[in-house]
Amino acid sequence: MSPPVLIGVDCGTSVIKAVAFELDGRQIDLASRPNSYRRLPGGGAEQDMMRTWSDVAAVLRGLLAQQPGLANRTVALAVTGQGDGCWLIDREGAPLHDGWIWLDARAAEEVRRLERSPEEELIYRATGTGVNACQMRTQLRWMKRRAPELLARAATALHPKDWIYFRLTGQCATCPTEGVFTFGDFRTRAYSEAVIEALDLADQRHLLPPILDGARTAGALTPVAAKAVGLKAGLPVVLGYVDIMCSALGGGLYDPDLRPGMSVLGSTGMHMRFLPSAAEVQLNTERCGYTMAFPGAAYAQMQTNMAATLNLDWMLDLAREVLALGCVARSRNDLLEGMDERVLEARPGAALYHPYISTAGERGPFTEPDARASFTGIDQTVGFFDLMRSVYEGLAFAARDCYAALGSLPSEIRLSGGAARSRAKRRILASALGRPVRAVERSEAGAAGAVMIAAVQQGLYSDLEGCVADWVTPLLGAPETPDEELAALYDSLFPVYLETRQALRPVWSGLAGARGTA
Repeated sequence: MSPPVLIGVDCGTSVIKAVAFELDGRQIDLASRPNSYRRLPGGGAEQDMMRTWSDVAAVLRGLLAQQPGLANRTVALAVTGQGDGCWLIDREGAPLHDGWIWLDARAAEEVRRLERSPEEELIYRATGTGVNACQMRTQLRWMKRRAPELLARAATALHPKDWIYFRLTGQCATCPTEGVFTFGDFRTRAYSEAVIEALDLADQRHLLPPILDGARTAGALTPVAAKAVGLKAGLPVVLGYVDIMCSALGGGLYDPDLRPGMSVLGSTGMHMRFLPSAAEVQLNTERCGYTMAFPGAAYAQMQTNMAATLNLDWMLDLAREVLALGCVARSRNDLLEGMDERVLEARPGAALYHPYISTAGERGPFTEPDARASFTGIDQTVGFFDLMRSVYEGLAFAARDCYAALGSLPSEIRLSGGAARSRAKRRILASALGRPVRAVERSEAGAAGAVMIAAVQQGLYSDLEGCVADWVTPLLGAPETPDEELAALYDSLFPVYLETRQALRPVWSGLAGARGTA
């Protein structure tokens, strides 16, 4: 008889995936399709909610088609996805608009209003999370001022993964990560009425769904959803935590003995440290970063760069445009072949790069919607691969900047996300941080983390420690240790990186003002 499986759905910004795992953590198959969203004037970024549901159903059907008999072997389905954003539904469960995603920058002025208010301190102290434009709380404030008729028609405000869970189970809920870091108190893992009042959202309190811990409770696949996705009605469906926490689980952060750090370098950059309890959370004077709970007693505290590999995508697309002038067509993947070797051969420290390429600015370790990327220190000897290496180094300095805001550097850093496959990135990051870096040899850490939560909920493991021992520890790669010569260079460059970042802040504001009048 074929062994039972768990399926994880990961609704990312770039790709929507369904991944099947056997109960010992072995990944057996994957189906995916590109996600899509649209940019709007004024900083908007929206995603078609019904298309997202259709894409999830399609990847699940595709996965089942690739593995005959998989539907009968599946014992639970778990869901995670991109964080933040605001997806409104009416009383019948229909979308009221295209969902606002985390890349939406329209609420930047609401961030500034809160930063100037006495309420910001209370909000930060309770949630352990800084205010920024990508969050549901600031987006709801924008809608309250600019689109009150939309809120008047709304019954529930969901995050992307919550929307998929609703479509699968008919149940409106959010998880202990997104519900709490946006509107709650991290110590109690529950909504805080004081925070909601301080946000001036008391009148919108009814929009917030119940907080559901997927490690304890599962929903059931409805007959309608079962027909759409090809799985059995009544199948347990687990609402996973937000994608970054699922990636933290699947990528090796949960380690109560070593208490490592972890960097996830995907579209965004997430830099985390493991904390065994709420009592060890360290808040900062910048009032930035995130505090999120693991199942159980532990937490992750993190600083988040708005853009990580998006910076590399931008550089690669510039190269593609130049090649197109000569009628040469190349994909990003084409250009990445051999890139590690060329970057490692390029000149270290040829320029400084600040990786704030997102149109939404930056959120860690400082909050500034107007922040933008820049090269500093270029002269005529700097070539393309020197610039590309500077981008790699800029991402490493941004990581060091974030870890500094979290306290002392952990003794070891685990690396996940697309950039973890790059030896050049691992070597540069280890040297910039002065710590060994270990990649986890699992390509789908987010889906794995969601399924690990389901494995605990289903009683397949009594706790996360046992699940991690089977699912993660055997996949930890060999450490990439710091290069002493590089580490010395980066130690001398990092204070210059910080000084330049601080000096550029009024320049960003000036540019935003000038562009706003164009």
